Amino acid sequence: MPHNVGHFIWIVLCTVQFFVSIGLIIVVTMQDSKNDGLTGQIGTTAATSFKGKAGREEQLNLITRNLAIAFCLIAIVVALTTKHWS
Repeated sequence: MPHNVGHFIWIVLCTVQFFVSIGLIIVVTMQDSKNDGLTGQIGTTAATSFKGKAGREEQLNLITRNLAIAFCLIAIVVALTTKHWS
């Protein structure tokens, strides 16, 4: 692969990693904290777990997991190719 094409791919990967990290920050800050105090002990989450708040939390957890996996994979590829293309 020519140097210019490889360098372009590296720049695209770094840009994608930047946007994935911004998305990861946004999704993590959207999640509710697990420290609900006494209300979490009483069991109010059972009433809202039927596609209410818990459904939203499950979706945010899934998005967070997928973004974290994408971030780690892109970081590995960027780290392995940095020495080669810089």
